[in-house]
Parts: sequence; C-alpha cells; structure tokens
Amino acid sequence: MAGVVVVGAQWGDEGKGKIVDWLCHRADVVVRFQGGHNAGHTLVVGNTTYKLALLPSGVVQGKLSIIGNGVVVDPWALADEIARVEAQGVKISPEKLVLSDSACLILPFHRDLDAAREAQAGASSIGTTRRGIGPAYEDKVGRRALRVADLADAESVAWKIERLTAHHNALRSGLGLPEIDVEALKAELAAIAPKVLPYAQPAWRVLDTAFQESKRVLFEGAQGSLLDVDHGTYPFVTSSNVAAGQAAAGSGVGPRKISYVLALVKAYTTRVGAGPFPTELHDAVGQRLGEVGHEFGTNTGRPRRCGWFDAVLVRQSIMLSGADGVALTKLDVLDGFDEVKICTGYKLGDKVLDYLPAGVKDQQAVEPIYETLDGWKKTTKGVRSSKDLPAKAIKYIRRIEELIGCPAALVSTSPEREDVILMRDPFKA
Repeated sequence: MAGVVVVGAQWGDEGKGKIVDWLCHRADVVVRFQGGHNAGHTLVVGNTTYKLALLPSGVVQGKLSIIGNGVVVDPWALADEIARVEAQGVKISPEKLVLSDSACLILPFHRDLDAAREAQAGASSIGTTRRGIGPAYEDKVGRRALRVADLADAESVAWKIERLTAHHNALRSGLGLPEIDVEALKAELAAIAPKVLPYAQPAWRVLDTAFQESKRVLFEGAQGSLLDVDHGTYPFVTSSNVAAGQAAAGSGVGPRKISYVLALVKAYTTRVGAGPFPTELHDAVGQRLGEVGHEFGTNTGRPRRCGWFDAVLVRQSIMLSGADGVALTKLDVLDGFDEVKICTGYKLGDKVLDYLPAGVKDQQAVEPIYETLDGWKKTTKGVRSSKDLPAKAIKYIRRIEELIGCPAALVSTSPEREDVILMRDPFKA
C-alpha cells in the first residue's frame, strides 16, 4: 500500500501536471483533493498537449481518476473539459472517472460575484481567476451550497436555491447586479445533471477499496503551498488548503494512508497575480526566465512574475507539508546563465529572518539575502541521468537540498514526459 501526495511548494505552476503524469506509470489511482478549475495542469505527451483543470492527470493514461469532496466543481466546465479531452482521443467513462457525490458546485452566480467584487476592489483586488471558486467555498462553509448529489434531487435543489438566493441577492443588490433568475438556474442545472451524474458516487468508498486491495494511490494537489488559505501570503491566496494534510480530508481517507509527500519546486520562482514576491526580478534576467520558461498561466494566459529561487519560502512549505522529497522542475531554463542566485534569508529593517512573516506590510518589506553560485554553459535539456548533468548544475541542486532540508527525488529537464531524472522513487520509499 502506498499513498503519495504531490503538492506545489511555491505559488503554483511548478509543473505538477507533468510530474503527476510521469508518476502515473507507477500509480493505480489518481485523486484531486482541493481547488477548482482555476488550477491548470499541462501534460505534453509526444506531439500532443493536454490542458487539464478539473480532471486528474491520470485520465490521460486511463488510470482510475477521482475528483474528491474537497474540490469545488463547475459542472459546465467539467462537461466541457471531458468533451475536449475526448476530442483528443482520450476515452473517459464512469469506470475510469469518479466524481465525489459530496463535492460542492460552482454555479453561474458565483462567477458573477467573483468578477464583480474584483472589479469593485480596483487597486485592492487580490487577483482571483474570476471563476467563482472563492464564492463557492464561502457557500460551502456557510452550509448553503449545492452538492453533486443534489443534482439528482429536484426537491433538494429547490429549497437549497431558496437559501442561496436569500444570501446572494442581497450581495448582488449591493454590487449593482440583477437578482438571480431562479427558474433559469433550475433549467440549467436540470440540463447539465445528466452529463455529470453518471460519474458521481461516494469517492471515499472507492478509495477505501483501492487501499484494501493494496493499490498505489497518487494524490494530486492544485496551486501551491504559498497560496494556502491558512499558510500562504494571505489575503493573496486561493480559497482552500493546499498543504499535504488536505489530501486526507479532501478525498476521504485517514492520514495514515499517506506514505510519502513529494513537494514540487521550480529551479527558480514564479507567481501569477498580485501579492508579495521577495525575489521578483524586474530586469532582463526576469524577462529571460519568463521567455525561456514560457511563463504564462495554463488557464488564464496571464504572464507569470519571475525571480530567483527562494529557499526561505520553500523550506517553510516543506515544513508545513512534512515533505519527504522534492521534484525540481525546469532546471533547463537556467542553462547558459553566468551565475545563478538563491535567496537564503530576508532582511527586515535591522533584523535577519529565516521565514516569511505573516503580516502583509512585513511580507512586502522583506529584502532577499542572496547567495551566488556559478552558472553552467552545457545544456541540461532532456537529460535523464544525473551523471549527464553539468557539475555546476549538480552543485546547484545539492545547495538547494541543503538550504531547504529536503532531498531531491526527481529532477525535470524539459516539458516532455520522459525527461526526468529519478533519484528516489516515492512509491518505493
């Protein structure tokens, strides 16, 4: 029995799609346990690129794939994504895709509210994807959400919509939005229900059976630990818990089922949207990282902010998730630099910190303390064995391991599926 959790240890976009896809060769089941369709995972298989949002990365390989109860699900987005992936030749059936019947739904008015609040906030906006994820989680916690199972019960839909409209119409009035058209909403839900209900069942039971049968289960996180609603750069965060502990609660298994936590990190740092970013570069180096690394959001298309590797933040994420190893991605993007830098601490006034403080002003005010290493001229692109890496690239990896207190299990050297150096197998740890 093995339960491996993959989480991002930066601000997302660390390459989870590829690494999860690569690990799928060793897994029997793949589970999404938090977030919504704001998460974009890109898989490159041969000449085909798959862009996934809600679907677990295992669907491309025909693995049993589960969308857990911790995910908020836009049923229209899910149906569209299934159709899009099937058009690329991937067969998706209820035997291979399980949708938790207790997952909460993202509804059209959630998107309206998300967009209206961001627009009204102006310069104070936090940079959401405006896809309704935050408002859907608010309704979940407020105990007024519609869940997947409700789509099969018109009476439940009717009285829950009453609760929802009582809350949302007041908000919409204040934002200058029209009241919710209840009958139109019911009609939309009735139309989408047959497209998603065939996949719905108690996901926790499916997972329990998988573990009883000694299946290898891969838990796929979305976003990154620095966007965790509790432990990230609040309020510039996502609306769910991203740390590895959420894998248990968000999928319906006990924490003892988790045997290994793999934290994903880029060989440098990126961030999409607003919020603190201590090592951000506004110069030619930052521009080069963005261009060579093709740093644009999978779902949003927004350019990512780029900077040097921040060992302080990654070490903090490693502690929060109890990571056993890291997967270092996009090492090849650093090829050709004369020197590379790693942030080893922060200056805040006359203090030196080894962590990111919780206060917004302090997070904005910290200044990175850098350590400079020699770059390497030989390419690492496509390398699949550590013995073929340049000595200075190996030195860079080893220094990162020392600073974050966690060994490298995998190193990715290109977007291609097989361009991975395996140092430690998470399923055999």
